[in-house]
Amino acid sequence: MSPAPSGSPALDTAVSGAGRRRRRPGAADAGRRSRVLALALLGAALLVLSIGIAITIGPADIAVGDVYGVVGQHLGLGDAGLTRIQEGIVWDLRLPRTLLAAVCGAGLALCGAILQSLLRNPLADPFVLGISSGASTGAVLVMVAGVGGGAIALSTGAFAGALAAFALVLALAAVAGGGSDRVVLAGVAGTQLFSAITTFVVFSSADAEQTRGVLFWLLGSLSGADWQDVALCGAVCLLGLAICLTQSAALDAFSFGEDAAASLGIAVTRVRALLLVTTALITATLVSAAGAIGFVGLVLPHAARILAGPGHRRLLPATALAGAIFLVWVDTAARTLFEPQELPVGVVTALLGVPAFAAILARRGRRT
Repeated sequence: MSPAPSGSPALDTAVSGAGRRRRRPGAADAGRRSRVLALALLGAALLVLSIGIAITIGPADIAVGDVYGVVGQHLGLGDAGLTRIQEGIVWDLRLPRTLLAAVCGAGLALCGAILQSLLRNPLADPFVLGISSGASTGAVLVMVAGVGGGAIALSTGAFAGALAAFALVLALAAVAGGGSDRVVLAGVAGTQLFSAITTFVVFSSADAEQTRGVLFWLLGSLSGADWQDVALCGAVCLLGLAICLTQSAALDAFSFGEDAAASLGIAVTRVRALLLVTTALITATLVSAAGAIGFVGLVLPHAARILAGPGHRRLLPATALAGAIFLVWVDTAARTLFEPQELPVGVVTALLGVPAFAAILARRGRRT
């Protein structure tokens, strides 16, 4: 195997993570770090601003100042002077829903970045590889068939379904001869299989009202968000991000193939298993709270690479921020464009994601 170009930032990081000597930082490195720090601060500011604006938007006639007054009241900064219903709209409906949208966007985008690097395939994401479909099947079994109950049981069922789906996809890909293209094709087959199982369970076990609710949820919905969902999903995503950041050098090495990673001292099997289980856990937890939301994990990592570069220590936080901002605004559009009716979030992400992904593919084609 021919060596990768020495000027590649990802390979420089991988080599340093494997114990080799790093080049002395020069003016170019300092400038790159300054640009990355500026982008990180800008992304964090945009996320806070997006959340702050999103919670003021809705069909209820509540002034902007009153919305922030309710938030301040619950933070111990004085009485907002609103009715209990108005306070509940802001604190129990809008704010947890917006925060859950940010968490789901960050987690799904992060999973997409991890899978694309591990499999070396730009089309890899939890939705394409069947992980979301498997998680949906597990969650629906809990909801419809009455296997357990509560948010923890729902997440456990989704996690089991996600692991089963991805194990099936990897087995099918191995039978087909391996390779990242085979994994994607096996993922398409797995997605269809678990979608069919989910539909069968719903139509054979649920009543008409329950069927409508489940089918709407399967398209991606944040309408049932509460603070328990925010806490559970937020904790899992933060843990997953921390685990992935500890393996950022290994992910840089994986970008050049498993042989290259092994030659740099990476424990390929252990790291890959750790990251795949982490990805499945994040996806399952988010699917159990918000349903299957596609295209976030497919498109956002490519957009983040344009801004932050290929090095995963920078790419992973940038991808999470981009995904969070994106889904906050997508959910705001989904619940307000046709009010009082609400669009499934997954429908809006598909409408926006397809042309965005086409533009990214066209840009990559011009560069090659």
